[in-house]
Amino acid sequence: MAKVGFLGMGVMGYPMAGHLVAAGHQVTVFNRTTAKALAWANEYGGQFAKTPAEAAFDADFVMSCVGNDNDLREVCTGENGAFEGMREGVIFVDHTTVSASVTRDLYSNAKDRGFDFVDAPISGGQAGAKNGVLSIMCGGDANAYNAAEPLMTAYGRTIRRLGESGAGQLTKMVNQICIAGLVQGLSEGLHFAEKAGLDGREVIEVIAGGAAGSWQMLNRYETMLDDEFEHGFAVDWMRKDLDICLSTANENGASLPVTALVDQFYKDVQKLGGGRWDTSSLLKRLRGIC
Repeated sequence: MAKVGFLGMGVMGYPMAGHLVAAGHQVTVFNRTTAKALAWANEYGGQFAKTPAEAAFDADFVMSCVGNDNDLREVCTGENGAFEGMREGVIFVDHTTVSASVTRDLYSNAKDRGFDFVDAPISGGQAGAKNGVLSIMCGGDANAYNAAEPLMTAYGRTIRRLGESGAGQLTKMVNQICIAGLVQGLSEGLHFAEKAGLDGREVIEVIAGGAAGSWQMLNRYETMLDDEFEHGFAVDWMRKDLDICLSTANENGASLPVTALVDQFYKDVQKLGGGRWDTSSLLKRLRGIC
């Protein structure tokens, strides 16, 4: 059993921390809105802290799953940040999707203080977090990863170290780049089927098992056809992630024309008031313009 501090009780962090309790670990959580941390503690029987430093105090591992670069810096090195409460030898595992640059900065800061930092962004959505079957892409020192990997099995199904600090975040960028193109293609296909007078459900039943099939198709086509877009990763968050992808591409010379285009399509969805709709709402955009 390990003592774990978990920072961030959002739709992903809340069930992830719960899985750690179910696996037998002693967990103390922190959330900026204390009511969420208290609700979690009441549901799972863990403890809650009023500051990141308090949650990290005497922990063997500290996990985080917050919003963006600024949020991560704040919970790590801000006033009463987790780094102030951590002792030497502790491992910090960050599950937030952030830039590789902030990850590397915090990795260096952690090493200077005598502890380790693993970047470990996640994929699988809210359902994956609830069911404990997330994919986890990791970067950082091999010994730190090897020590943290057994804990991550509480909520992860596919867990892998891809390289040194930042490699996990770079891999998550690949994930988001691929998703953007897939969802746009699926949206256009369903839109075309509607305009052609086809039954969308029958079309998917025929093509899903072939070369066109994908996770997005199998898990999103029904709600897309029903014009329901409250079932997954929000557009606002996807645009945050794509901004990281495009900024990094400007640095490393990668060409991402389709990603840049789909990012603008998501901007259109935001203008429709769909910032909190899930990413499959690209179809709603097409329905609105045609």
